[in-house]
Amino acid sequence: MDRRTFLKSVALASIASTIDFKGMRELMAQGKGSVSKGVDMVAVMGGEPAVMLDKVLAEYGGIGAFVKKGDKVVIKPNIGWNKAPELAANTNPELVAAMVKKCLGAGASEVLVFDHTCDEWTQCYKNSGIKAAVEAAGGKMVPGNDESYYVDVTLPQGVKLKKAKIHKALVDCDVWFNMPVLKHHGGAKMTCAMKNYMGIVWDRQAFHSTDLQQCIADSVTWSKKPALHIVDAYRALVQNGPQGKSANDVVTLKSLMASKDPVAVDTAALRLFNQAKPINMASVTHIANAEKLKLGTRNLESLNIKRIKL
Repeated sequence: MDRRTFLKSVALASIASTIDFKGMRELMAQGKGSVSKGVDMVAVMGGEPAVMLDKVLAEYGGIGAFVKKGDKVVIKPNIGWNKAPELAANTNPELVAAMVKKCLGAGASEVLVFDHTCDEWTQCYKNSGIKAAVEAAGGKMVPGNDESYYVDVTLPQGVKLKKAKIHKALVDCDVWFNMPVLKHHGGAKMTCAMKNYMGIVWDRQAFHSTDLQQCIADSVTWSKKPALHIVDAYRALVQNGPQGKSANDVVTLKSLMASKDPVAVDTAALRLFNQAKPINMASVTHIANAEKLKLGTRNLESLNIKRIKL
């Protein structure tokens, strides 16, 4: 490790040590109250993935509030890169496995997990640790690497993106969960809940060649909404995203956030990211674009946010 890399590593470690629950309260801008009734968002800090997931779901009335007996469920994590879990390029496999178990425990007839990966899909599924974790939990991995797996949908509310091909597993399921990892992205500046939609469509190049930030927002107008957006911030890739270069790019935050509102949860995630690694928050324009499309709110102060420290 050269001196410059060492100093970066030390700096990131120092930042991670200062991000405590008080800091999370400040970045969440206090919000309104902290009672469970009518909760708009849940933010948990300080636990392991499965434990934090338990706390999140409990605040929403348990997994049974979303999954009924016989439901076909899809979980959409980020599995885009051929990277090991500790590099935080993909969603934490422990979190995905815990969600699979929860859904099956609620009586789901099947739980499918997929992503339209950037690197070769079998290597992404394997080396992310997600395939082994999902299968051990009783779920099934399905491929997303061929156009035949996708069907046409319309996006009439979209500004630039009016149609897309979306994975038929999502089109056919009864309920789905969006489970992104929080990380830096060279183009979108930050990738989280809304950016994770790029893994449900076939033609990602249309986003990049048209207007990436607007197309991200447009994709979220799809009428079939996730039951919940669950943001994995156990580890955050804070630089050299979206795949990172080494563990020196990662900060351990041990955090989890969840909401039905993609704009709100991305706003909260952006504030958390900014505390870990300063970023021009105004540059993540897909969040404001989505608010203009009435997909949610950036006004966290107006929300009932439940904060839990473990």
